[in-house]
Amino acid sequence: MSRKILLIEDEAAMSEAIKLRLEANGFTVIAAFDGQEGLTKARQEKPDLIILDVMLPKMDGFVVCRMLKFDEKYARIPIIMLTARTQSKDIEQGKEMGADAYMTKPFKSEELLKKIRELLGS
Repeated sequence: MSRKILLIEDEAAMSEAIKLRLEANGFTVIAAFDGQEGLTKARQEKPDLIILDVMLPKMDGFVVCRMLKFDEKYARIPIIMLTARTQSKDIEQGKEMGADAYMTKPFKSEELLKKIRELLGS
């Protein structure tokens, strides 16, 4: 059974590129394009892992991460924040919100896949 990943990314080209790469590696990918939709899909789909951008329409990634990590039903879902925000205060905030990993764009697909496998224990 393939593992389900929720990708919350508002930039269509980036979302599609990541989705294709993950699917090529055997994952099922559900996409959301803003924070509110991402939060809703996380609750409906209960994915195995979430890849979350920070700068999103409607609700930023930090808020989405915090809402999921502070809810007992979803707290165990690993979250990788994938963002162009590279400042240490952003990285710190991501960790404070409960992110399991914080990766910055541009990123190498191999590194993202390695981190996903690490967090999923596969």
